Amino acid sequence: MRRREFIVVLGAAMVARPLAARAQQRRLVGMLIGISRDDPDAQLRYAAFLDGLRRLGWIDGQNLRVEVRWAGGDARLADQYAAELISLAPDVIVPVGTLSAEILFRSNSTLPIVFTIVLDPVGAGFVKSLSRPGGNATGFMQFEYSLSAKWPELLKQVAPGINRAAVLRDKQSAGSIGQFAVIQSVAPSVGVEAIPINLGDAAEIERDIEAFARSGNCGLIVAASSSAVVHQDLLVMLALRYKLPAVYSERTL
Repeated sequence: MRRREFIVVLGAAMVARPLAARAQQRRLVGMLIGISRDDPDAQLRYAAFLDGLRRLGWIDGQNLRVEVRWAGGDARLADQYAAELISLAPDVIVPVGTLSAEILFRSNSTLPIVFTIVLDPVGAGFVKSLSRPGGNATGFMQFEYSLSAKWPELLKQVAPGINRAAVLRDKQSAGSIGQFAVIQSVAPSVGVEAIPINLGDAAEIERDIEAFARSGNCGLIVAASSSAVVHQDLLVMLALRYKLPAVYSERTL
């Protein structure tokens, strides 16, 4: 995602009303961020977002009000926050992450949406096409589902002796399930069996990976999801503890 392009799109969505009307009231932006407030990368992105708006003359607390909610990878909390933000009737709403986008698209068909860090928005049905999104939404995708097809091959290159791969996915997110479907379809072609492990709480993750690691000749594929980001330190630690070769969807993991 290019920050400048994102801010231009968001700025365009906010200038639809006449200048006189804008002068009389602060514009309202709602943001639903799928991961935790404590995540350092999320904080950097949020700070860059506010800085980009500021450079365009939109200053939070002056002519702009930004209402942000951090879901921390919790779908139920994201549902609650989505309802809160929609009830505020913002000028534009910004879901950050696929889970946030999925929930907002289910809950709202009229408010302008500018999404970011979303998996395959065409495949997910959020927009009609990348060039002509249509409807009430536009934004920036993280990658298409088809990219997931490379991960079993990459894992096999890293560790040729493996024959089983646990795919760590968020069962609450259609985007994460879509990635698993692609991985499962191509894994046999490189001699790997793809086995889903749903990302629950920390104790469940640790128990499931420990049990999987006992089978031997295995590795991990961490699909992109808010839950993977929330538990990223735990996932990396467990891969090291059990000496599991791993492929991650993001280099920050």
